[in-house]
Amino acid sequence: MAIREIVTYPAPVLREQAVKIEEFDDALRELAEDMAETMYESQGVGLAANQIGIARQIVVVDISTEEDERKYIVLINPVISEGEGKVPDQEGCLSVVEYSAKVDRFQKIRITAQDPEGKQIDFIAEDHFARIIQHEVDHLHGKLFIDRISSLKRGLYKKKLKKILKNQ
Repeated sequence: MAIREIVTYPAPVLREQAVKIEEFDDALRELAEDMAETMYESQGVGLAANQIGIARQIVVVDISTEEDERKYIVLINPVISEGEGKVPDQEGCLSVVEYSAKVDRFQKIRITAQDPEGKQIDFIAEDHFARIIQHEVDHLHGKLFIDRISSLKRGLYKKKLKKILKNQ
């Protein structure tokens, strides 16, 4: 396993449409493990492949119930087919530095995907778990949580980001 570099906005790969995964092999399983290791090292709760510079349809999501536990699910070619109940909550992103905002997401979703072996997965996710999945699936479509906030707030963030990048 290896920790990968997380790319940050405005990197072009974050705006790419991720490619569907057709081959389920050792390289894919290794990528999933690297993504999980990277997610935990960065203290995140989810990570999409776009965030490490790979525009492929794979995300990892933390499902740990204990504080020191490292348990996650890998979703390959995920599709959200149903959603109900809009709920606003605070979101941040490992690829969007120094910013968080309230974003509306479905409270409950149905997700279909494949696991690293290629087997079909179909389940209902609710609340925080559903929010994380929606956030990560957005990444696979080239969408960031800042695209879901007002243009005024997004503009203010872009100004802040310019200052951050200038000072680096």
